[in-house]
Amino acid sequence: MTSMLLLLADGRFPAGAHAHSAGLEAAVAVGLVTDLASLRGFLVGRLATGGLVAAAFAVAAHRAAAAGDPGPALARLDVELDARTAAPALRAVSRRQGRALLRAGRSLWPGGPFAALPADPTGPHQPLVLGLVGSAAGLDPAELATAAAYGSVTGPASAAVRLLGLDPYRVHGLLADLTADVDATAARAAAAADGPPEWLPDGAAPLTDIHAEVHTTWEVRLFAS
Repeated sequence: MTSMLLLLADGRFPAGAHAHSAGLEAAVAVGLVTDLASLRGFLVGRLATGGLVAAAFAVAAHRAAAAGDPGPALARLDVELDARTAAPALRAVSRRQGRALLRAGRSLWPGGPFAALPADPTGPHQPLVLGLVGSAAGLDPAELATAAAYGSVTGPASAAVRLLGLDPYRVHGLLADLTADVDATAARAAAAADGPPEWLPDGAAPLTDIHAEVHTTWEVRLFAS
């Protein structure tokens, strides 16, 4: 399923990720990320918090779909993921990206298990949709966790090129250096997803939450988050 993994991990996949910096724009604005070294710190932190949580919930949704009748399990996962997303702005972003990914998933795999998603009027959380998309695409849990962890750092890395004018070759070199971290995060997420929803990772980044709320008040911004 390597080709499907590449498809979902491709930044050109039509799920709206290109419009988001995962908090990097706000971090740049306050001087927390200024160069390649501080970008590395941001990405490592991103993997350990939002990346791990997203990957674990995606794998849990994938396993719920594989078990059949995933509706109740997905509803529990939705509640737990909402509780782990403290900032209202980030909850809105997750559901907005979930709607975009759901549209892409339904277009590519019309027979997928998407009808089981919780009927939230604002849309499903992105990691849950990713889990169902991965299931419909035939990815195994390890591949799905890798795609989720990888996606958590490629978005802000790409945004850094535009926000800071960094050399794209050096930024991609940084991503290459982080492959072991991505793989380790994916492995942790896949292992953690074996437990009940209440036991899934809950790594938080309070400063990112605060910045996300402030970011929504900006009149001019390059990214939606």
